Amino acid sequence: MNNKKSLGAKLVGAPYYLWAAIFTVVPICIVMYYSFTDSNGNFTINNLGQIGAYMDTFILSICLGAVATAICLVIAYPMAFIISQMPASKQRIVLILVMLPMWINLLLRTYSLMNILEDEGIINNILSFLNLPAIHLINTKTAVVIGMVYNFLPYMILPIYTVMSRIETPVLEASKDLGSNWFQTFLRVVFPLSIPGIMSGITMVFVPSVSTFYISQKLGGTMELIGDTIDRQFNRNNDFNSGAALSFILMIMIFICMAVMNKFSDDGEETIVV
Repeated sequence: MNNKKSLGAKLVGAPYYLWAAIFTVVPICIVMYYSFTDSNGNFTINNLGQIGAYMDTFILSICLGAVATAICLVIAYPMAFIISQMPASKQRIVLILVMLPMWINLLLRTYSLMNILEDEGIINNILSFLNLPAIHLINTKTAVVIGMVYNFLPYMILPIYTVMSRIETPVLEASKDLGSNWFQTFLRVVFPLSIPGIMSGITMVFVPSVSTFYISQKLGGTMELIGDTIDRQFNRNNDFNSGAALSFILMIMIFICMAVMNKFSDDGEETIVV
């Protein structure tokens, strides 16, 4: 009987394993192949040896991604908490509003943001109307961070909200009955229970922020992040080997970040005491 169940479970999971093999394992193997071969298909590690020339680009990408992730967390955490405390009917409406930008193509969202941040865009027109000095935002690091926050903020809100919505009201009431004020309840109950959502949100925002290239191209001017460098190697220079090597290093860095986030998430779950 157990064997039949086991066989049935394997058959049910077969499409998932096939999907993972085709769209996850195979692409990773292709990236690794090009990373360790030259244009003739011969084994080499010279591609990885060139990474040092792009170290500043890696650092800039990580720094801007970290700043964007921190800003998303600061905005998303209280917003997710407020949404989780709303009545169920209002929660659905607000969540639709949060997810609405995600239904629009990234390209269109970025173009609309360009119109807002340009020297003669909406922001500077408003400042001009108020007789205030104009602000140069377009083609700056600030514009790139704004673009990251604007495009990836829902990925921070949703996982935090999902975790907070599962915190049962009796748990909060029990904390208050034991003499805790609202701040103590938040610090000792709400925040520890929301750590898994925070870690998930950080991962979901940090990973695309570090690897983005279209946002930096449209909002950063001549600024080049690691995603732009990889795009240039593939599409302009036709250097698949160097591009794959950069992608491989970036992939390793992302895996390390995800492992660290998962470790903190696991530790947070183990130390929760209600």
